[in-house]
Amino acid sequence: MLNFHKDHRNLVNVSLLVFVLLSMGVAIMPADGMQHTDPLPGMPEMTPAERRGLAVYVSENCGACHTQQVRNIEMDKTWGARPSVPSDYHYSKPRMDVWRQSPSLLGSERTGPDLTNVGQRQPGEQWHLLHLYDPRMVVKGSIMPRYGWLFEETAHPAKDAVIVPVPKERLRDTAHVVVAKQEALDLVAYLIALKQAPLPDGTPTPGFLPSPGRKADGAVALSEGALPDGAEIFKGTCQACHQADAQGLAGAFPPLAGSSIVNDADPTLMISIVLGGYDARAEYGVMPPQAEQLTDAQIAAVVSFVRGNFGNEAAAVSEDDVRTLRASVAPQTMLVP
Repeated sequence: MLNFHKDHRNLVNVSLLVFVLLSMGVAIMPADGMQHTDPLPGMPEMTPAERRGLAVYVSENCGACHTQQVRNIEMDKTWGARPSVPSDYHYSKPRMDVWRQSPSLLGSERTGPDLTNVGQRQPGEQWHLLHLYDPRMVVKGSIMPRYGWLFEETAHPAKDAVIVPVPKERLRDTAHVVVAKQEALDLVAYLIALKQAPLPDGTPTPGFLPSPGRKADGAVALSEGALPDGAEIFKGTCQACHQADAQGLAGAFPPLAGSSIVNDADPTLMISIVLGGYDARAEYGVMPPQAEQLTDAQIAAVVSFVRGNFGNEAAAVSEDDVRTLRASVAPQTMLVP
């Protein structure tokens, strides 16, 4: 029988053994298992630009305010279509070297929104560049700091420079333009790549549990033929670019208030733009398609809301209008010319 009161050598040896066993079970084995997690079949491998962007994301400590984990509780439905699984982090967890594990990106603080699926929610490059240059240009009231050192103002941009559509009144010198440095472009490439991949066929999709303190999802059942709340859809999907008053942002995003497309008696073009995106006007950024993000009912609701508000006086549209147009346009040609 061991007598730790008198045999200090055994006390140290046993303590060391317990420490090693606990370290193996709590840290080393789980970490090793994570290294061998396979990526999901629909998850594309990160490009060199995205990997550089990941390094910028870590170096700028974006994880201090943004998480990348969709928890399995109802309130996290905002951030992803399903709770996160270990395979979601396959390509974002490369070891820095043999001695150092790369920093965890899951995060624990949501001062800003979760970024797990931000590439689906906000796929436009111009929006992200403007947001990094000055967050309050696109999200009024944002407390995110400016990342001005990722850009430069110059009167003589290179031919291949990516110019950020910053309004002239926001510049120190109106003869200058804002050019995104390579670090900004890489970071945006990484952010746009953050999309939840679908689970393999036959794999049960993890469900969301009721949030703490709530008994069940409090969603109100819609009566037959009723549309969702278009104002809420506008706030969550459109407002970031077109602004809360639908006045847009000069040089970046067009206004919806008073728009001839919005007020057209025939809503076909407007519905097509929402479904397939729009990139026909050089003075504005690209409108990303919403065909995969929004249902026919949601598109009908938000189109009707915009056509009947902000001074617009066009007629509402129906879910059948959207369904008919979606069926008539092939996904690969959805982008409006």
